Amino acid sequence: MGAFPQTMYFTGLNAPVGEEVSLTGLAVEGTLPAEVRGSFYRAVPDPAFPPKFENDHTLSGDGMVSRLSFNADGTADFAIRFVETARFLAEKAAGHAKFGKYRNPFTDDADVQGVDRTVANTTPVWHAGRMLMAKEDGRPYRIDPKTLETLGSYDFGGVLKSETMTAHVRIDPATKELFFYGYEADGLASAKVAYCVVGADGVLKSEQWFDAPYCAMMHDFTISENYALFPIYPTTADLERLKAGGEHWHHEQETDSWLGVMPRYGDVSEIRWFKGPKGVHSYHMMNAWEDEGGLLHFDACLNSTNAFAFIREPSGIHLQPWEVQGALTRWTVDPKADGGEVKETVIGPPGDFPVIPAAKQGRPYDHGWMLTMNPELQGPPLLGGPVGAMFNLLLRLDMRASSPHAQKRPPQALALPPMAGFNEPVHVPASDPAHEGWLVTIVDQQIGEDQFLHQAWVIDAGNVGAGPVAKVTIPHRLRPQVHGWWVPQAELDAA
Repeated sequence: MGAFPQTMYFTGLNAPVGEEVSLTGLAVEGTLPAEVRGSFYRAVPDPAFPPKFENDHTLSGDGMVSRLSFNADGTADFAIRFVETARFLAEKAAGHAKFGKYRNPFTDDADVQGVDRTVANTTPVWHAGRMLMAKEDGRPYRIDPKTLETLGSYDFGGVLKSETMTAHVRIDPATKELFFYGYEADGLASAKVAYCVVGADGVLKSEQWFDAPYCAMMHDFTISENYALFPIYPTTADLERLKAGGEHWHHEQETDSWLGVMPRYGDVSEIRWFKGPKGVHSYHMMNAWEDEGGLLHFDACLNSTNAFAFIREPSGIHLQPWEVQGALTRWTVDPKADGGEVKETVIGPPGDFPVIPAAKQGRPYDHGWMLTMNPELQGPPLLGGPVGAMFNLLLRLDMRASSPHAQKRPPQALALPPMAGFNEPVHVPASDPAHEGWLVTIVDQQIGEDQFLHQAWVIDAGNVGAGPVAKVTIPHRLRPQVHGWWVPQAELDAA
C-alpha cells in the first residue's frame, strides 16, 4: 500500500509515528518518591511502512523500545528507538513493506522468504542483567538497556531449541529463576510447546517439549511455588488456511478450553489437563497460588470470546466490543488429581492488564491492580489500542475474599475524564514493607483533532484514588504500548 489504511488501527491515537527521539531533563511535576529511581521500559508497536494489506492491524507494527528514566536530580529522560529486527532491516533496505499478513509467511514477498519475521513488539523482559524485546512468534531480540541499541536475536547462547519464546515470562521472587515457554515451537500451526527454566545467572538450564491439546494462541501463563500452569483457549491456527493466504488465528466458540498443570521442576510427562468452559479466552493472568489445603488457584482476566475484532470477525463472530462479556475469574483445581474440570469463580470485574507485586508471584496475595472501563464515564472514551478503546479506570482490588461483594477493603478506583486512557502500569516496590509501593503508567489524553497529551503518572499503589503524586509530560507524539517493565537504577548500574 502507498499509504496507511484509514482504519481504527492506523488513525487517531493509533496513527503511526515511527520517529526515534531522545529527550533529556524533562521536568517532574509534584513529588517524585525516592524509590522511583530507575527506568520504565515500554514495548510500542509502530509500523515503519504502510502494510501490504489493508486489513492489517496494530499488533503487526515494528517493535519500538522506549525508556523513561527517573534521575537522581529529580528530572526525567525519555528515548525511543526501533528494534532493528531482521524484518525491520529488510524493509528499511527496500523502502517499503515486504512482509504480509499477521503471522503468515506465505503472504510475504518471495525475496524475504525465510527471513526472521518477528517484530519484537510486545514485552521488554529484564533478567540477569539483560534486556530482551519479546513477541511470541519468534525468539527475542537483545537490547542495550542504556542506549536502546539492538544487539541481535537472542537464543541463550545457542542453547534454546524452540523457534519461539513467549512475551510473558514469570520470575520467581525467591530463586530469581525465569520461567517461559514457546508455543508453535517447531513451526507454524504446530501443537508443540517448549517449557523452559533459566537460572538466576541467565543460563538456560532446562527445555522440555510437550503437545498441547491443539495449536492455540498461548499468550500468557503462570507459575505457583510448586507448579507451572498452561492455559489453552480455542483461538487456533491451521496450516492449510495459512498456505491459502488466510489469517493465522480463528476463534472456535464451541471448542473446550484447558488448563495444563505440572510440577514446575518436573517432567512434562507429568502434565495433567483440566477442562474449562467452551469458547472462552484470556490474554493475561494475574497470578497462580496454592492454598493451605493444597488446591491450586489460577486467576485470569477471562472473556466470553477473543477480545480482538481482527480475530473474531474472520472467525464469523460479529460482536460489538461491549457485547464481549468478561470478569476476573479464578479456576481452581487439585494439582494431584489425574485431571477433571476446573471449578470457576468470579472474583473481580471485567478488565485487563492485571498487576501484582513481584514479591507475590506464585504466592498467596492479598491485593492487585487492573485496568477497566468506567461505567459512569460522562463522555466518549479515548479511541486507540488494539481493541479500539483505551481503558479509563484504574482499580486496586482486595483479593482476600473470594467475592468482590465480600471484600474486607472496598476497591479503590482512579477514573480518567472523557477522551483519556491508561496504558498498562508497572509496579515499583517501596522500601517500607508496610507501604504498597508505586504504580507508573503512561496516560494519553486527546486535546484536539489529532492532538494528544502524553504524561507519565506516578501513583501511590495503596491509595490510587488520590491520583498521581508526580507527573512527567513527554513532549513527543506517542503510540499506545503493549507491555512494560520497571528496572531499578541499582540493577542498571550493576549491568
